[in-house]
Amino acid sequence: MFGPLDFVYLPSRDVAADLDHWTQAGGEVVFAIERFDTRVAMLLLGSGPSFLLTHQLEGDAPVLVYRVDDLEAAVSDLGARGLAVGERFEFPYGDAVEVPSPDPQRVAIYERTRADRGDSLRGRRDF
Repeated sequence: MFGPLDFVYLPSRDVAADLDHWTQAGGEVVFAIERFDTRVAMLLLGSGPSFLLTHQLEGDAPVLVYRVDDLEAAVSDLGARGLAVGERFEFPYGDAVEVPSPDPQRVAIYERTRADRGDSLRGRRDF
């Protein structure tokens, strides 16, 4: 059911400062968006999954975001296995849900339904 690990969603107290830190370390900024008092930045470090930095994410643990082919089918499959999912959330590439797991691990699944929207943000730098 789980596809590739596409994103590591990282909580940030200061997205601009964290973005500066990781770009100094050699990271590549994909986008840095500020809208409605929300800052979200995507960066690449090496060949691994993309990092998404945001101040909106509650807690201190990152969320590992895995792609699935069909979000509704994956949610049903998890339910059939006795696992509930958390609330849905949106990000540039599609809808997602967090899959509760033992603390402190955080995992989410998403269906890539808005690749064009996410890809169209490439190069945008609001901060």
